[in-house]
Amino acid sequence: MGGVPKTAMNLVCFPLSKMDISVLRKILEGGLNKIKEAGVVLVGGHSVEDNELKYGLSVTGFIHPDEVLTKNNLIPGDKLILTKSLGSGIINTAIKGGVASKDIIEEITILMKYLNRDAAEVITDFPVHACTDITGFGLLGHIAEMVEGSELGINLFSKNFPVIPEAFEYAGMGFVPAGAYKNQDFRKNMVEFSKGIDSVFQNIMFDPQTSGGLLISVDGKSSDDLVASLKNKGMDSASVIGEVVSGPSGKIIVH
Repeated sequence: MGGVPKTAMNLVCFPLSKMDISVLRKILEGGLNKIKEAGVVLVGGHSVEDNELKYGLSVTGFIHPDEVLTKNNLIPGDKLILTKSLGSGIINTAIKGGVASKDIIEEITILMKYLNRDAAEVITDFPVHACTDITGFGLLGHIAEMVEGSELGINLFSKNFPVIPEAFEYAGMGFVPAGAYKNQDFRKNMVEFSKGIDSVFQNIMFDPQTSGGLLISVDGKSSDDLVASLKNKGMDSASVIGEVVSGPSGKIIVH
C-alpha cells in the first residue's frame, strides 16, 4: 500500500518436544537477516509452545494518508503488471511430497526470499492507481478483490503470465494445495476462461502464493516503462498480464 516498514516483532509457535531448539535458532536468524535487509528494527516478540511450527512477523510502518495505495482504485485503460512468477504453492506442495528436485527447491527459495521492497520503490515514480500483493488467495483471487463490487472488468492475457515451468509438471501430477481449490470454488462465478486453458493452468492461477509478487495497476501509457524499470531492478519476470476495461461488471475474462 506504499508504506515504509520501520519496526517488527517476532511471532513464533514451536514444538519443543518434536524439534531441536537449534531449528528455532535458525528460523529466528533467517528472519533477522530479512528484517535487516528491509531496513527494519526488531523490537521484541512473543513465543508459544505448540504442536505445529509457525513463524511470522508483526510489522509497523509509516505512510502519508494521501499516498496510500489501495486495491480498489482501478481505472479503465490501466495495465496490470505482475512482478513475480506464479507457482510457489504448487512447488512447495511438491517439496512436501518429496518429488521436487534440489535445483527447483533452490530456485523457489530464492524467489520467496526476494523482498517486494524494490518493486514498491520503483512504482513511486509512475502513475500507479492501485496495488496489491499476490498471496493466499492466488492471482485470480486477489484480482477478484480488486474488481469486486465495481462496474469494471478485467481482461487477462494468459500467454503473458510468468510461471515457474515446473509448476505445470507438478500440478499435472496432482501436487496442488487444497487452498487452490478453495480459492477456485469461492471465485469461480467471477471468472471466465477461454477455450484451451486447461485445468492445470487454472489451478496455477488460483494457487496460493508464499511471498508472492505485487500486482500493479498503472496508467496504460506508462506500463512498458514501468516493466523496463522493474526488470532493471532485477525483477526479470515482471510482465503486463492484463488490462482494466469498462465491463462486464466485476468479471475477469482470461484469454
